Amino acid sequence: MSHEDRIARARAALAHAELRTGARVVRPAPAAPAVPVVSVGATALAAPDREARPVAVVTPAPAPAADRPGPVAVPDRADRNDQAGRDDRADRVDRPARPVAVPAPGAPTSGVRPARGPLLLTDRPPLAVPPALTPLLPDGLRRGSTTAVLGSTSLVLAMIAAACTAREAWAAVVGQPSLGLLAAAQTGVALERLAVVPRPGVEAPTVVAALLDGIDVVVVGPGAHLADADRRRLMARARDRGSVLLSTAPWPGAGTVLTVEGGRWSGVGEGDGRLRAHELHLTRTGRGSAGQAQDLRVVLPLEVGTDPYGIPAAPAPAPAARRTGLRLVG
Repeated sequence: MSHEDRIARARAALAHAELRTGARVVRPAPAAPAVPVVSVGATALAAPDREARPVAVVTPAPAPAADRPGPVAVPDRADRNDQAGRDDRADRVDRPARPVAVPAPGAPTSGVRPARGPLLLTDRPPLAVPPALTPLLPDGLRRGSTTAVLGSTSLVLAMIAAACTAREAWAAVVGQPSLGLLAAAQTGVALERLAVVPRPGVEAPTVVAALLDGIDVVVVGPGAHLADADRRRLMARARDRGSVLLSTAPWPGAGTVLTVEGGRWSGVGEGDGRLRAHELHLTRTGRGSAGQAQDLRVVLPLEVGTDPYGIPAAPAPAPAARRTGLRLVG
């Protein structure tokens, strides 16, 4: 369909709408008469022994439309849809393609920003871990990693404190109702940058996914009921967002697993004293570089000279003076 035919069809549809609704359209001033277009460049067919010469092709101007067309027959909806589809396809065919700038090989691309997909984890350094855990986690807590810490909530709190203190990062704990905020504060966790969701209920996957979008360290406890498919999606989300996912319950597919095999307390004497230190036997397993099992013994609290209950260390007892027996003189 030519451009003039589309204009005539549009005017006819507008006139039909005016007749049905009684509305009146303010018509613009009549345009100047079209000037015949003369295109030079067509060649006339000649005999083989004659040269081709340019001829003038005159395109007649379109006939002016009626000022006030009468009622016209409007096709059915199906016919209009088919016609509109054909017109749209014709427009797409007639419309020239937009040029796309392609840099030449070796051209400078300083002003061109490359398209970026998920967050590049190399742009953000890993989070720190307590120095005592460096033999087990030499690279720290890598962004996008999933680590399971089984058997010790105090160890998890120490890892949160070390990870969030250096860079003022945020942490969240989901599904761990037994977490003590006083113990967390005494371990070194900044409570003003800690979000706690003790009982997420059936919305646990949604809650954890939302926290992974904006929190640096997300701890998932046994109170968050997750299916294996939910765990896989959350691991993929942590990799995409660059967050660290810690679990205090078994987590299939975790990159690193720290398991407390046993331990003993110290500080209590024979009927006196207080619990001051907890020695743990840790075993690291996992995938990749953590696939080779490794053991380590650490003592909580991990910082030297501190006490889990804020009590100063008891001074070492002075050696007892050697007592000599009485001797009869004279």
